Amino acid sequence: MNLLNILKPLNHLDNMKHLQIFENFSDIDVICKKHGIRIHGNYTINSDGTIDVDGDVILSDRLTKLPLKFGRVTGDFICSYNQLVSLRGCPTEVGGDFDCMDNKLVSLEGGPTEVGGGFNCSYNKLVSLEGGPYSVGGGFNCSNNPISVIYNLFGSLKEFQDSMDYGYLRGTDIIKLRFKEALEEIGVKLPKEIKGYNYI
Repeated sequence: MNLLNILKPLNHLDNMKHLQIFENFSDIDVICKKHGIRIHGNYTINSDGTIDVDGDVILSDRLTKLPLKFGRVTGDFICSYNQLVSLRGCPTEVGGDFDCMDNKLVSLEGGPTEVGGGFNCSYNKLVSLEGGPYSVGGGFNCSNNPISVIYNLFGSLKEFQDSMDYGYLRGTDIIKLRFKEALEEIGVKLPKEIKGYNYI
């Protein structure tokens, strides 16, 4: 067995050192109160220290990072109008809506992979949707981000996700030939320029 394969899954823990892992409810209640985190419903503490919520979670204290690590939330997870620079600590699965609009996010890494309702990441600083959800049951809004200029060329989230297979996006650089091929597949002409991006 390759030691690298054993250690690789643990590397993500280095990026989450700020997250606290709890073993009892009173500790979580204190952190929630301190950081303006409202949990509407019941919650359980998993063996890995993550928190599952049967209900909604609302974060509203101008947080720059999440002090807890959520697992699954059956209702809505609302972390909009904060100062978040990362989604680390967000649930992996949200049964309702996920709203992280109006933060300082440059990436969707750490966010949920499945959202039963709508997904709103508008008014951030996203240049790509990498790390975004695999499945969204409702609407998808990434407006007022640099990436929305590209996203709007495609008719749907699925078409946009499929276009990423062409590998045309490298941060704020667009590989022009690959991007042209992705657009031609859906019958869209290549724009002369894309605001906030450079053709290479």
